[in-house]
Amino acid sequence: MQLGTVFIASHVLSSGSIRETARQLSLAASTVSTAIRNLETELAIKLIERSSGELVTLLASGKVREALLPIVEAAEQLAAGMDHNAPSRIAIKIATMERFMEVADQGSINRAARRLKLGQPQLSLQIATLEKTFGRTLFERQAHGSALTQEGQRIYAAFSTICQAWNELKSSADERYQRSARALRIGSIIPTGSESWVARCLGALVSEWNLRRNKNTISLMLMTADDLREALKSGRIDVAILDSIFGLESFRHSELLQTEMVVIAPPQSTEATVAELAASHPICTPSPRTGLGHAAMTLNRERSANRRLRDRDITAADSLPVIIDLVANHGYISFLGRVSAMPIAHKVRIVDLDEHVPMSYHVAFNHRDASAEASAMIVDLVAGIVSEPAARRASVA
Repeated sequence: MQLGTVFIASHVLSSGSIRETARQLSLAASTVSTAIRNLETELAIKLIERSSGELVTLLASGKVREALLPIVEAAEQLAAGMDHNAPSRIAIKIATMERFMEVADQGSINRAARRLKLGQPQLSLQIATLEKTFGRTLFERQAHGSALTQEGQRIYAAFSTICQAWNELKSSADERYQRSARALRIGSIIPTGSESWVARCLGALVSEWNLRRNKNTISLMLMTADDLREALKSGRIDVAILDSIFGLESFRHSELLQTEMVVIAPPQSTEATVAELAASHPICTPSPRTGLGHAAMTLNRERSANRRLRDRDITAADSLPVIIDLVANHGYISFLGRVSAMPIAHKVRIVDLDEHVPMSYHVAFNHRDASAEASAMIVDLVAGIVSEPAARRASVA
């Protein structure tokens, strides 16, 4: 990482604008954009993102900006003693600074080269390049080694400030990376409640996983089925529990359970058939991009063309808790797999369809050994919580 790159990225975090930073530092916008991306990569953390065409600095950027202040100040001090007088153009790598300091500490290029496991000619060339960059002699060659000149001492102090601040930042990044590398990220569809098979499975998984003292910690995330597919494809999660493997055929996957679709209706409703319910209540379903939403589309709601509440339908509420609240408290009807509806039977009324619409749930996972291990455990745990005959008898909690 070059000092000028760190200076440019810090300026972006302060100004909140790539274009403004480019204008103030007389740089190309692409150079500025590359600098902030390089800093994000080095620190293993996202610092900015675009929202509605505008650059937004994220919460973590404030702490990073403060941590970079000693580096920015030292860069400005160094630039003041250089001909070009522009901190953003200092192309000295932090690794080179550390090597310079090692030479100073050892008092000898030969001894420093041995400690750094570098060739002496290579290290000598780097010191010579530094002296050329600053236009000053930094070491006085003596009979038994090298000693810093007055200018070398000034630069040593600035380098020491920079390296200390940078290494503190990097150590936090290394810890984040190690935690991330160890963590097994499991994403799941949002459960209908604490008694649902999803919640019970995840709870049992965490408990058993920790009892085994597995070296990989578990990180749980709840998302819509559509978000789960994208997160698994992008590598943001390792394992996904969802109601369809559409688009995930290239991943390893296993079926968890089979069930059938039912209607959930307001507890005070009295209509006896699905057609009557559809004619009298607004309908709320997940989007067609989910397995549940796609199955609901097969019911052909056009058979209720004269429904008087059609304009109040919601067809893309990809949140089961919201759907359940709409049904239980606001007069809507919706569709769920029977195995997911049974734990909330005290909140809603469950009505069988006049035709069998099958549904299945799956676990999909990536190539990690820990992912395969967790997925196998999930399959076993779900089998113990929910069985196919029990799901069909509508007696599973």
